[in-house]
Amino acid sequence: MTSPQKSEKDRVIIFDTTLRDGEQCPGATMTFEEKLHVAEILDGMGVDVIEAGFPIASDGDFEAVSEIARRAKNAVIAGLSRAQPKDIDRCAEAVKHARRGRIHTFIATSPLHMKVKLGMTPEQVIDNSVAVVTRARNHIDDVEWSAEDGTRSELDFLCRIVEAVIKAGATTVNIPDTVGYTTAEEYAHIFRTVRERVPNSDKAVFSVHCHNDLGMAVANSLAGIQGGARQIECTINGIGERAGNAALEEVVMAINVRQDRFPYRTNIDTTMLTHASKVVSAATSFPVQYNKAIVGRNAFAHESGIHQDGMLKNAQTYEIMRPETVGVKQTSLVLGKHSGRHAFVHKLQELGYKLADNQIEDAFVRMKALADRKKDIYDEDIEALVDQEMALQHDRIKLVSLSVVAGTRGPQRATMKLDVDGTMRTEETEGNGPVDAVFNCIKALVPHEARLELYQVHAVTQGTDAQAEVSVRLSQDGRSMTARAADPDTLVASAKAYLGALNKLVMKQRRDIPIAAAQ
Repeated sequence: MTSPQKSEKDRVIIFDTTLRDGEQCPGATMTFEEKLHVAEILDGMGVDVIEAGFPIASDGDFEAVSEIARRAKNAVIAGLSRAQPKDIDRCAEAVKHARRGRIHTFIATSPLHMKVKLGMTPEQVIDNSVAVVTRARNHIDDVEWSAEDGTRSELDFLCRIVEAVIKAGATTVNIPDTVGYTTAEEYAHIFRTVRERVPNSDKAVFSVHCHNDLGMAVANSLAGIQGGARQIECTINGIGERAGNAALEEVVMAINVRQDRFPYRTNIDTTMLTHASKVVSAATSFPVQYNKAIVGRNAFAHESGIHQDGMLKNAQTYEIMRPETVGVKQTSLVLGKHSGRHAFVHKLQELGYKLADNQIEDAFVRMKALADRKKDIYDEDIEALVDQEMALQHDRIKLVSLSVVAGTRGPQRATMKLDVDGTMRTEETEGNGPVDAVFNCIKALVPHEARLELYQVHAVTQGTDAQAEVSVRLSQDGRSMTARAADPDTLVASAKAYLGALNKLVMKQRRDIPIAAAQ
């Protein structure tokens, strides 16, 4: 965690705009109740400023900002407003019940935006900004002013307008990279220049607000802090317009992990990051990409055998932060076709298995074969595989191969090869459906009087590539035997389960009584 010796000037204010800029992401609209829930989590995890919405946009937005302002226990609650008197007044009304409220007003400052979008001269933009900041200060003490498209604005003009708005009462000055255009070096230079050239720059906190159009939002945000800004505007999961905003979890953990490069501190409880990510993902119906930094499903997962071996020896070999620090229970060693024997043995030990070396080798080979057939290997897959491997050690009847012809055109046929006490036998039979054909094949190869009492199928795990687990119970001469088998192919699992139950019945017989030969 961050050192407690750091001074207040080293504290970075985290300004979360998930509920405003994040919700402007197409398709990410949240209900009133969802907004309240997200705001409660942000407040509880230590976010300094929550931009709760755009009050003038709609009655729903106004009500959400108002209710969040009433409920917030710690965070400053901000509302966004354009540089218009009615927006300022509506925003002030929305945040008036907050323990600490803020009006956040913005206007474009780049030559392109001023000419094409606003149709205003630079002098008119300065006059307008001073007027709305003054109006906002008549409502509230905490006023933030933003230079929309700030990174494409002329530096001389930025210095002039920043000086004017601070003089008018702005307590926070935001120079956003609205279209994700700048680079880290350029952004740091903007803040250094403005802070050095504006005589009253020490009277306000400078803020960064970066979009991710070129994939540099987090890097640029951190560069802005190095340039002297002390507020980062960001969103959970990086949601936002177009390619999104700087991700809160990424900037916070970059500061947390790389104290040698970013000797600052935040008030964020990092153990809540994963939970916040999941709540926002559910509320917006925006899934988090698997390889998303910090909160993605694979952020603390390892499949490569080389990586798994290193992790088992020392987690720091491939993880620069502990999963617990961001609210993840533990590292996940994912078994798959790239996994090594070390990780497989470790997984067996976790599951409580104690196998001999030859059993481990056989099970490992089968796990690799399974991994080539399905994407994800779950604990249940390993349990089914090992249980089956252990059962096979003493089986007199073993499945060698199976092929089935099925479909609407019938008849369904099965061709099977079995190893019966070391002798290979092959048969082909028909049936009333593919399962019946498989079982008829077994009866032809190993004649018996056992009666099928139970045939049950369910998926071991989720997904269309999940293993099927089949349970079969056979009865003969007053004895019943049940066996289970798993395989991605339901018909193969069915054959293995039937043979498993049959083997148990056969094992009850004296070893010197041979199994009847196929007719």
